[in-house]
Amino acid sequence: MSRTPVSRWLVAIPMGLLAAATVYPLLFTGNVAMKTRREYVLDRFGVSSSLRFDNITDAWTSVGMGRYFLNSVVVVTAAVVVLLLVGSMAGFALSQIRFRGSSILFLGCLAALFIPFQVIMVPLARVMADTGLIDTYPGLVLAYVAQFLPFTVFLMTSYYRTIAPEIIDAARIDGNSLYGVYRRIMLPIGAPALLSVGILNALFCWNDVLIALLMMPSAEHRTLMVGVTALRGQYSANIPTFASGVLIAAAPVLLLYLFLQRQIADGVTAGATKG
Repeated sequence: MSRTPVSRWLVAIPMGLLAAATVYPLLFTGNVAMKTRREYVLDRFGVSSSLRFDNITDAWTSVGMGRYFLNSVVVVTAAVVVLLLVGSMAGFALSQIRFRGSSILFLGCLAALFIPFQVIMVPLARVMADTGLIDTYPGLVLAYVAQFLPFTVFLMTSYYRTIAPEIIDAARIDGNSLYGVYRRIMLPIGAPALLSVGILNALFCWNDVLIALLMMPSAEHRTLMVGVTALRGQYSANIPTFASGVLIAAAPVLLLYLFLQRQIADGVTAGATKG
């Protein structure tokens, strides 16, 4: 049955209000970033008289957001690569290889999803400090891998379970080892899921503040989100500069979502259907 105009408006109005509530903070932040400090004090909600990029340039160079941005790119890239490699191997093993304890391992991954980071942050920090990994890039990468690996394993296992076992059996008959099956069969077939999971993990790592703040206490090794948080305290009287830092931190995430929103949605539902 076709929807009546009234029912369409009942759906369109709440969705429009939700979209406006989502877009308005971004527009407000961009407007504040274009103002001078005097303009902001005189009229916080008024439209900027002209487009000024001085605050963004100052935040990128003088405040050090450029260095924080590079730190985030390095750490997030390394963490996503390790997560996809380990997660895809574990997903292949748990979904297609029959061995004793596979079900218990998968249930362990599911149980780890329900453990918040705040529960393990103190033991993790002590282990990292004892091994000399605090305030190092490998330490932060390993912390991200430990936090987001259960999610990656769960999605890759669910996706690989949709693949017919006959494909694996045919590859083994052709003489492929387990590694050969993984490299020649599972990786190409799992490329859509790997892309989706990689995007989600990149968003998780990029937006993280708590883990990065715990693992990287020095200002030199701060990630971008931690730098923005520190910017609020350091430049509390210069709100336009702080707004510029927020825009710099949000821009990569917004671009990633705008161009890859379908892959992100597929990642959320990876393995939900079979066939």
